[in-house]
Amino acid sequence: MKFYLAPLEGITGYIYRNALHEYYGQGVDKYFTPFLTPHTKCSFNAKELRDITPEHNRGMYTVPQVLTNSAEDFLRIEKDLLALGYEEININLGCPSGTVASKGRGAGFLAETKKLDCFLEDIFAGTNAKISLKTRIGIDDPEDFYELLDIYNKYPLEELIIHPRVLKEYYKGKTHWEIFDYAVKNSKNALCYNGDIFSVADYERFQQEVIQNNDGHHVHAIMLGRGILQNPALIGQLAQYEHKGEKKFDFDKNQFKLFHDRLRNDYMTQMSGDMNVLFKMKELWFYMIMLFPGQEKVLKKIKKAKKLAEYDAAIKELM
Repeated sequence: MKFYLAPLEGITGYIYRNALHEYYGQGVDKYFTPFLTPHTKCSFNAKELRDITPEHNRGMYTVPQVLTNSAEDFLRIEKDLLALGYEEININLGCPSGTVASKGRGAGFLAETKKLDCFLEDIFAGTNAKISLKTRIGIDDPEDFYELLDIYNKYPLEELIIHPRVLKEYYKGKTHWEIFDYAVKNSKNALCYNGDIFSVADYERFQQEVIQNNDGHHVHAIMLGRGILQNPALIGQLAQYEHKGEKKFDFDKNQFKLFHDRLRNDYMTQMSGDMNVLFKMKELWFYMIMLFPGQEKVLKKIKKAKKLAEYDAAIKELM
């Protein structure tokens, strides 16, 4: 099984990816970037260009993700990505954000199946890259996916990454494993599963209920997002479970501290002012606090910190 880092807007930029790669990169096969949106006068803005520049992605197999519903714009941005040395490009058909979906992009594009089919037809007629898709299973009815899969099966995808929720479910409720199971049995493209794998126990249950029932057919990868934010060692733990069957792991606080400190220091180098750095770190602590059960009082100190000195004092107490 291969394991991927999911793209999370505003979080898994190159600073996070590089820190993860240095301290927890063993077992990570692909790193997907937060989505790039084609602009009218240029392919990338300054922030996007920093994120995908090769010097910020050394030693990692990085896959840029593109958010658009225009084949013309996609093929334009593809040329620039190929020139930067990228081999694979991922198309975002999964973002449930209201501001994205209302413009018919991300998961919102799934409502227009004829337009989506034409979009993919035009892309595959003109592409020179490997193309993968990250998709949800519909807008409000999981059975919408049957028609979507018929469309996806028409094209030679590098892989099809499925988050088995509809747009309106956002990240709530259980993922629809029965729909993913349908994809396993009927997809003509290699499949990657994404959604609610937060532990080895979650992965084991997924193996038993989905993969083993289908002899592993077509399922060759797992993409993890929020699970990695909660526990950056998760991919290494899943890889160890795959090879040795181990289920229990000690939390290496020293390794986590090194990972944390690199994040903090790299953000401080790239951003001006304590508040900008604190905003990024506090966003991560919404997830990472799961590694420190019973430490809610310290988390409150982290949340209330208005200066890096206050933040650093809270982290010292936590560690």
